[in-house]
Amino acid sequence: MASGNAIQSIRGMNDLLPDQMSTWQRVETALRNVARLYDYREIRTPILERTELFKRAIGEQTDIVEKEMYTFADNNGDSLTLRPEGTASTVRAGNQHGLLHNQTQRLWYSGPMFRHERPQKGRYRQFHQFGIEALGWHGPEVEAEVITVGERLWRMLGLTGLSLQINTLGSAEGRSLFRASLKDYLAPFEKSLDEDSQRRLEKNPLRILDSKDAKTQEILENAPTLQDFIESEEREHFETLQMLLSSAGVHFEVNPRLVRGLDYYTGFVFEWLTDQLGAQSAVCAGGRYDGLAEQLGGRSVPATGFACGLERLVELVSLNEANSLQDNPDVYLITQSADVEGAGVRIAEFLRNKDFKVVSGLSSSNLKKQLRRADGSGAGVAVIVPDRYISGSQLLAKPLRGQGEQREMPESDLEKFLRECTDQLP
Repeated sequence: MASGNAIQSIRGMNDLLPDQMSTWQRVETALRNVARLYDYREIRTPILERTELFKRAIGEQTDIVEKEMYTFADNNGDSLTLRPEGTASTVRAGNQHGLLHNQTQRLWYSGPMFRHERPQKGRYRQFHQFGIEALGWHGPEVEAEVITVGERLWRMLGLTGLSLQINTLGSAEGRSLFRASLKDYLAPFEKSLDEDSQRRLEKNPLRILDSKDAKTQEILENAPTLQDFIESEEREHFETLQMLLSSAGVHFEVNPRLVRGLDYYTGFVFEWLTDQLGAQSAVCAGGRYDGLAEQLGGRSVPATGFACGLERLVELVSLNEANSLQDNPDVYLITQSADVEGAGVRIAEFLRNKDFKVVSGLSSSNLKKQLRRADGSGAGVAVIVPDRYISGSQLLAKPLRGQGEQREMPESDLEKFLRECTDQLP
């Protein structure tokens, strides 16, 4: 029993335990595979960045920058921040290392991010994010590609029930006109808005559209919509995108109030949603952010991408395939006495060389107790090395799942028997 002063993990920063890792590894493998299929290359950036990076990229009036970042001064007095998302760092690295100079890039990243939020299911203070960034392309074709990457990922993971919402933010001029119109509409309701929305009304009224407050959303029902300010060129671009998505067999809904919570988005935006995770409905989100590279001190570069929260993906996979992702051993190896432990080690290594997953009991306790442990391990077969065993004599193989009977056999027959048993397992 742990003492009362035992050190615990930081709230909202969770350990990933061995029983969880098979699902995590499956999800991470799918992420790598889908990135490879579309020729996205991996990039890794530091966990710590200069605070100014996120202030410029995300926007000083966003919740992330205002409330959620882990920011501190280092020994030199520089303001540093644990990265709260991956796009800003990726574009910073592209600028810094010349990856965006007269080039196109398909990049992906994955790793831990940090936000000081109220921990709840699917939302943690340390979380993991996977993202793709397509840099250097203007047209709707790359936007459709980014969406199809997500669509294919869901298929790889066997996920169903996700819905896609899309919107366009139009041109910078159109957004400016909409911002002014929205501000004028909301001004008479200022005192009825939630506290965050009141604060945003003057500097960043578009963020009010993201409010989760029921009263604020009621006020917004009759507000002007961004669609009223979309110019013909942007509208045509958006219509072409919808045609491409339909051609790819991707189902979607146009949500005219979807704006996303980061200031760097400039045109097309989207969210993949689920109703299986309670309040945390967004699984994957992104859009176009053509101005970010220039905003961070580089050249103007068109860009589109998305980010997925891995914790939410893992939770969805677990809900959809609760029992199929158990990474159980194939064989539990039992030695009946200390005299045959050497033979046990040799047989275990032989089976591992044949790509069987083997767990050794590492004990010569009584057979009944070892069989209970074997059954509890989830292994498909128990292989028993009997007392006084020598090479060429009989091993015992006992199926632990299904209806098979215990059998005696020489080592030479063991591989064939195990393959037959494991092929029959669910």
